Amino acid sequence: MDTTKTPAPTAPEADSPADLKKAATDETTAPAAADTAATEEVQGEELATDLDDEFDELDAAADAEQSSGVASGASAIVAAGLGLIALSGSWTSRVIGERETLKGQISSATATTTEDKIEALYGNAWHMTALVNGVLSTIALLIAVFVLARPAFGASGRTLPAWVRSVSWAAVVVAVIGVIAFLFMYLLALPVAPAA
Repeated sequence: MDTTKTPAPTAPEADSPADLKKAATDETTAPAAADTAATEEVQGEELATDLDDEFDELDAAADAEQSSGVASGASAIVAAGLGLIALSGSWTSRVIGERETLKGQISSATATTTEDKIEALYGNAWHMTALVNGVLSTIALLIAVFVLARPAFGASGRTLPAWVRSVSWAAVVVAVIGVIAFLFMYLLALPVAPAA
């Protein structure tokens, strides 16, 4: 007959000294692990907040640069358009020229010489047309130069898109041609009638 007793199925197992030592160690390290986890959680939240702030700053800078690029592009297109209008002749310059022609027709009735009649009928109209187109060319030139020079006075390392620079340089060229045409037209002597 077997005299060894088997433990009851519901009875707790006896803990060995190694198990007791491990349980004591787990109880003392558990609060430290909880503190470490809480610290890591706080640091993670701070890192997430810092990253959110940095992303917000980058988004704001990108929005500012994009709006600046849009303004520069629009200014370059306006400068090129003004330069072309000034070079081909604007509606305003035509109206002012026709007004000067009408005034010249009125005053030519009292003109005694042919040169005076030519001056009254055509000279003032040509000069006013040239003046208005020259002013438009100068405005276009100033806008184009401002667009090209603006990045030099802004944030360092910022450049204009290639198409904005191209349109601005085209506006500069067209405006310079317009200014030269204005000077040539304004300073050109009026035709002289042959002597009778």
